Amino acid sequence: MHDDGYFDEHVAAGYDSDEGMFSPEAVGPAVDVLAELAGDGAALEFAIGTGRIALPLAARGVPVHGLEISKAMVAQMRAKPGGDTIPVTIGDMASTRVEGAFNVVYLVFNTINNLTTQDAQVACFANAAAHLEAGGTFVIEVGVPDLRRLPPGQTLVPFEVSDHKVGFDEYDVANQGMISHHVEFGGERFSVPFRYVWPAELDLMARLAGMRPAERWEDWDRQPFTSDSRRHVSIWRR
Repeated sequence: MHDDGYFDEHVAAGYDSDEGMFSPEAVGPAVDVLAELAGDGAALEFAIGTGRIALPLAARGVPVHGLEISKAMVAQMRAKPGGDTIPVTIGDMASTRVEGAFNVVYLVFNTINNLTTQDAQVACFANAAAHLEAGGTFVIEVGVPDLRRLPPGQTLVPFEVSDHKVGFDEYDVANQGMISHHVEFGGERFSVPFRYVWPAELDLMARLAGMRPAERWEDWDRQPFTSDSRRHVSIWRR
């Protein structure tokens, strides 16, 4: 399981540099869906990070509480307008409890994979369900494992090749593990471990936690999920 060592001050300081991730086209549809699911109730974000989704969601009038293991990431959010008004509990999303009950708990941008064991991912679902009002929903946004791009005998799949950086994922198929390697030319190199997870496996984790599938889309724009989808937004209802 990850600790805040993977998301220290250096990583937190550069986290918001991905303009695509923070673009209105990326953020707006997610906030629309989450605001609809929250309704007149509150929202809890597991791994709130620097507030990419929480800040605009709160600006829509939804009471948002955050759970985050990295104090450095939270410090970046606190420096933004409105960032000091969102309550945040420091802790692990697989086990830390927050006071109150919520209409929606959400976990975006592949962060379920930061829990590097199946037990921890199952515990995360149970923790989400424990925070939900009856009829409330748990939402995850995560990529589909990219194994279709992995020829037999190979373990590496590139995800970025540019003039300043090479990034590639190293798969351990036998153990459902993956390490993302980032190599910046003239800069640093760092690697982060993950556990990739399949949609059907997530559905089973939800059932173990007393939740049932409600929706699955390819993206926040609610495009249909198909065999060719590279990611999905999935919703389970308690």
